Amino acid sequence: MFIAYVVLAILVSLVLLGSARGKLVRDEKIVAGMQKVNVPDNWLPRLATLEILGAVGLIAGIWFRPLGIAAGVGVVLYFLGAIVTHIRAKDGKGAPVPAVLALLAAAPVVLGLAAN
Repeated sequence: MFIAYVVLAILVSLVLLGSARGKLVRDEKIVAGMQKVNVPDNWLPRLATLEILGAVGLIAGIWFRPLGIAAGVGVVLYFLGAIVTHIRAKDGKGAPVPAVLALLAAAPVVLGLAAN
């Protein structure tokens, strides 16, 4: 279980860091997607910060499992918020990506709980 947690924590962290980078450098595709669902531009640094903190928490969870579990729960909630945002904006095409990421982020939570 521990090895699976480590692998998934690293994988989810890399995805989060890549997404955060895109928001911080204002990647055209990310900004266009955010504008499509009416997310204000001034939220991008805040959202990127949440993603970075989630990634750090998941990695720290390798050594201190409760922190990793808490970070994983936070990341799942973050992506659930993204799903709701896409649904409210009637953007059905954009909702599957955060849905998959929410499921991927739930895996380290489940593994972290199972390993304790």
